[in-house]
Amino acid sequence: MPKSKHRPEDIPEKFASLEEAAEFWDSHDLTDYWDLTEEVTFDVNVRRRRYLVALDASLAEQLAAEAHRRGVSAETLVNLWLSDKLRESVA
Repeated sequence: MPKSKHRPEDIPEKFASLEEAAEFWDSHDLTDYWDLTEEVTFDVNVRRRRYLVALDASLAEQLAAEAHRRGVSAETLVNLWLSDKLRESVA
């Protein structure tokens, strides 16, 4: 069934922040605005370096459990902890 031509509200010309844009689209359906969209093309150059570090199995399990408890990935938790530790050592 096609969506109604009636839109709940106009899309703001500019959003003050990414959070404001996310809040708008969390509460609005893109299909109500489909006629305002246009096809675009763009290039993305993602070059991410990964470094592999061996961990003791017990340590890796503890890390995974702590990351799960905090609701983040083990990779995110390691990066946060290492960043904090490096900042402390420089200070």
